[in-house]
Amino acid sequence: MRENANASLYKWAVVGMLWSICVLNYADRQAIFSVFPKLEQEFGFDKVQLGLIGSAFMWVYAGGALFAGYIGDRVRRKDLILGGCLFWSAITVMTGWCGKLWHFVTVRAAEGFGETFYFPASMSMISDYHKSTRSRAMSLHQSSVYVGTIVGSWLGAYFAENHGWRLGFYFFGACGIVLALLLYRFLREPARARESEQAEKVSYREAWMAIFQTPSALLIMSAFVGANFVATIFLTWTPTFLVEKFHFRLTTAGLSGTIFIHLASAAAVPVAGFLADKLALRYGGGRMMIQLGGLLVGSVFVFIVGDTKNVSTLVLAMTAFGICKGFYDSNIFAAIFDVVDARVRASAAGVMNTVGWAGGALGPLAVGWFSKHGGGVSQMENMGRAISFGAIIYIVSALLLFGAIHFFPKNWRGESGLAPEPVRA
Repeated sequence: MRENANASLYKWAVVGMLWSICVLNYADRQAIFSVFPKLEQEFGFDKVQLGLIGSAFMWVYAGGALFAGYIGDRVRRKDLILGGCLFWSAITVMTGWCGKLWHFVTVRAAEGFGETFYFPASMSMISDYHKSTRSRAMSLHQSSVYVGTIVGSWLGAYFAENHGWRLGFYFFGACGIVLALLLYRFLREPARARESEQAEKVSYREAWMAIFQTPSALLIMSAFVGANFVATIFLTWTPTFLVEKFHFRLTTAGLSGTIFIHLASAAAVPVAGFLADKLALRYGGGRMMIQLGGLLVGSVFVFIVGDTKNVSTLVLAMTAFGICKGFYDSNIFAAIFDVVDARVRASAAGVMNTVGWAGGALGPLAVGWFSKHGGGVSQMENMGRAISFGAIIYIVSALLLFGAIHFFPKNWRGESGLAPEPVRA
């Protein structure tokens, strides 16, 4: 009895340890966006060049995730997670040494390579510790994304405004190195999923076939492209948008540009994860139903954020968008794990990240280009229009999830990993 209780406690402790790593994962990647106005002033970078800095991370992150997932199905995930944390934290420190455009592009690309191993390995690890509580565990872990985004944006802006923009990168990098070394003692590698123990490991080709021959998986990934396209726009440009359109101070913009959206998301994901676990017991597409609702309702608030000229309306819209985003994000990986073989979960998470971030990486660059070359009277008017266009992207993504739920029910697997009874649409 005590052994079972200890195991139950430890599986949630694992979520807590991974949560702390993911906070720094996102703080490291977000800090650069909050100092864009400083980089614009110091180095004369234009919006397209800043967009390139933002996208460099995402392209390498996306390309590396494809192989990171495959590797995560074959080696100790603990080593990938903590080794990756050491690597990307060292690169974060190096960001403070940059002085030219190619320096920033290079270190951001290298950081993308280091961070690409984290999510496939950590999601696979959580899925092996958590069976019937998978959505709750993953949604709780997902809250670290929002906390890290807020902390990175706020502290990055604070250091930039008060002590120079380079100090924030030294701070976050040092924290990551210390944390990774500390957790090497406490984080344990779990046994692989039962299906994996009873069967031979699949080859690289078989893993791809298992994923890409599942229509519902393809639609889930396609929806993620659209959702991530919008998310990367907000991650990259919101602080600059608040500084230049609404005349916020840099530190205030760094905090306000993230806290209303991401604190709301952090509050929403546990609720959405609980509801998703309950729905998944009754309906094959229960987890995607939660995501679909978040995208449809969220599209309204995405439009308002880009269109409004009133600060109060902006804050309310960002908060409501954050809640809707949390409902989608709570099941990003849990949904695709429902439809693929347990032996290829890390590979599926890697492919998911590759597809979603490769497409999402176009968002910051597209907004930067449209801000500079759009037909509005100012760059900020152009940027507002580009942000509002994200509402259409959200609606298209919701339709893709609708198709996955209703047209490919036979692809769904239950919590046991076995095919369920026919799905009630």
